Amino acid sequence: MTTQMDKTNSITIAIAWCLAWGDKREPNELVTQTRQALNQRKELPEKFQELMRQVQKLQLEEFPDSLEKLKALPEKYPEHWNTQIGLVYGGATKIKQYVFESSKIQDIRGASALLDRINLIDLPAFFNHNYATADNPNRYNAECNEVRAWLNKNFNKDINLSEVLIPELIIYSTGGNILAFCPAAFVDDLANAIEKRYTEETLTANSCAVGDKFKLLEIRFGLLREPIENTLWLDWYRQNYQQPLVQAYFGNLAKNIKNSQTERCSNLAVAVEEAFADRKSFNEITTKLAILFHQRRSGHDYFNRPKRRYPPMFETHPYLIRDEGERRTALVIVHPPELPKESHFSEASARKHLVGYKAKKGKPRIPGWYQNSQLTWKSPIIEGWVDKFKLFLTNNPNLAQKYYTGIEPEDIEISQNLSHIANASKGFIAYIYADGNNMGGYIQKIRTPKQHQTFSRDVELATEYAVYQALADHLHPHELKNLNEEESESGLQNGDIVHPFEIITIGGDDIILIVPANQALNIAKTIGEQFERILLKEVPLTEIAGSETIIGSYETQSDNKPIEQKKIHRYKPIEATISKCQLSTSIGVLITAYNTPIYYARDLTEQLLKSAKERAKKLRKAGYCGGTVDFLAMKSVTMISSDIKEFRKQALLKNLKPKLKLYAAPYTFHELGGLIKVIKALKEAKFPKSQLYQIRSLLERGKQTAILNYRYFRVRLRQGKPNLQEYFEEAWCQPKDAKNNGNLAPWMYDDGSLEDDKSDYPLFETIWRDVVDLYDFIAASDDDSDIHEINILTSKTEL
Repeated sequence: MTTQMDKTNSITIAIAWCLAWGDKREPNELVTQTRQALNQRKELPEKFQELMRQVQKLQLEEFPDSLEKLKALPEKYPEHWNTQIGLVYGGATKIKQYVFESSKIQDIRGASALLDRINLIDLPAFFNHNYATADNPNRYNAECNEVRAWLNKNFNKDINLSEVLIPELIIYSTGGNILAFCPAAFVDDLANAIEKRYTEETLTANSCAVGDKFKLLEIRFGLLREPIENTLWLDWYRQNYQQPLVQAYFGNLAKNIKNSQTERCSNLAVAVEEAFADRKSFNEITTKLAILFHQRRSGHDYFNRPKRRYPPMFETHPYLIRDEGERRTALVIVHPPELPKESHFSEASARKHLVGYKAKKGKPRIPGWYQNSQLTWKSPIIEGWVDKFKLFLTNNPNLAQKYYTGIEPEDIEISQNLSHIANASKGFIAYIYADGNNMGGYIQKIRTPKQHQTFSRDVELATEYAVYQALADHLHPHELKNLNEEESESGLQNGDIVHPFEIITIGGDDIILIVPANQALNIAKTIGEQFERILLKEVPLTEIAGSETIIGSYETQSDNKPIEQKKIHRYKPIEATISKCQLSTSIGVLITAYNTPIYYARDLTEQLLKSAKERAKKLRKAGYCGGTVDFLAMKSVTMISSDIKEFRKQALLKNLKPKLKLYAAPYTFHELGGLIKVIKALKEAKFPKSQLYQIRSLLERGKQTAILNYRYFRVRLRQGKPNLQEYFEEAWCQPKDAKNNGNLAPWMYDDGSLEDDKSDYPLFETIWRDVVDLYDFIAASDDDSDIHEINILTSKTEL
């Protein structure tokens, strides 16, 4: 076995490194030689290679199906039964509280960028990993060295902490969290360093990190008792798997078998062994760390570490100027030319504002107001999301041509505030909040550190590139028009061309975007569909992301049981593509005016996301693994007081006979495509807008009245009748009984077959209200007016 082959498996090197270090704090000769070989990319020492072979042998060890076989393992691996390996898990907590503390988009942008910077650059730098960008691989080398200098200055008992860590120890560092191996003697040091880095850089962001020591056998077979014969093993589980406490820990086996899509799990004996092996693996180790993480975050004592290792402390005084969002004493900064609307903020807010400025401008220079403040914190290099998006377009010439439409990238500015994004959609923007479905269920099946590493990487790639693809497909650079004096104070003027979107964060399976309202649903639909297609390798990343590719397998295994598409999709169920990806996304979309308070918009968007995820969970019972979308078009801030679910129940659910539901959200991605087609068809047919509203107003009068009035309006139509019949009546309003050739327009029948609580069913629902609400935010066809005007402007400039 060659060393070069072993080097490709970072997990094997990581575990062998911890074994070579042992439980002492001082490095030994083998560790020193191995570090030199790794740094110089030379052949590893023979003794270290032997450790790697032992690790690989253990990882390939067959799962013991009896306690007797388990008891034989310490005798088979006597040298590693008592050897311990450290594992640390940590990251930022209460992220939204920190990011959305301010109501200003620049501070929100800065807070998000600062957390991303720590998670993606600073923490890996602890492990001697230098962050590299495709356009400049050495851009961050100096800053990574500064991070390591900070680490060694603060954690250098017996030895500098950076000398203990190597890049291969990182399992993943994304989505705001890090999971990494480390030598057993340095678990507390590394956990403390993670927490301290977040506090020193952000001052106010909450963070938490925990760690523990595990035997090498536990990395493969989960938590073990000592002596090992006291471990509750498979024979015990076979006898007790139906007990409530056992089900709470190992999962409800009967439910899993019922929901299983594999023939293998349909056999009870096999299912019992699979469920036990899924839990008694590396998965059980990470579960223990997750429990410790939540306990520490909640304030519980954790061994010899204080509850809050590095709590932020700020002076307050009733007569001093205070920060905008909190009660922190503010530092007075007066510089009208650069900050016309800002005159004071605390140091924590100043850092957010500065980082947001650098991300917004895409330039490294420090603004004058910060230099004059005499603050000593050194702002890091910031790679904004727009920079990453532009790099993505560079690697995809076809998408770049479609997005730029002949405009030079250097001529396009970053949107400075929300009004610039809203300028592309008549003063309205949309908040898009997406989150992954079935992530926890999938992780519970992951048994090895390598699978954890692969899963994290694949989800990160699929999420990020799905967003870039959606933005490139549906947006174009926008020429600012009709800006008022206040909107022009940012430095951009009428005629300037901007990227009409704001990426707040893309982390793990979480996405928060702000886009023009008129393309929001198209973007949301593309994100959800592309996420699944990328994971299924239907969109090879080598075509859009260079050499990167999806490693894992995420396709569902069919049990040959037919899926009832009519239970899942209300729009042309026969034409719907069967979802094949085990992972998907649910998305909440809030369309609102750009001056809607951000904290209020965020709360409503989270409610919409929750509603979409609830719908996805119900559809999963019928075999649908895809994503869902819930949306709300809020044309006035006072439209909803606080709770969307309660608003819909009180205002849009009518207890008539039969019961009527005056909306149809949430939608599957297939249904959302059908909804968009209805609106486009009505617009292209120039359907009278007044009649749209009239039909909507008659829905509340009852099922028969609404049907009668709908048919009356339809018969009198001079134009748009074929469009209405094809895209609305035949596509959406067909009766459940296939023998009935009529339709229920404008209603759809719902028997509540997917609901646990059937007290409100059966009922009739309709998409008509959703059509009316979205009518102003969906173009009849691809709207190229901005592109045309920009091209004319460019041509005139060239002439």
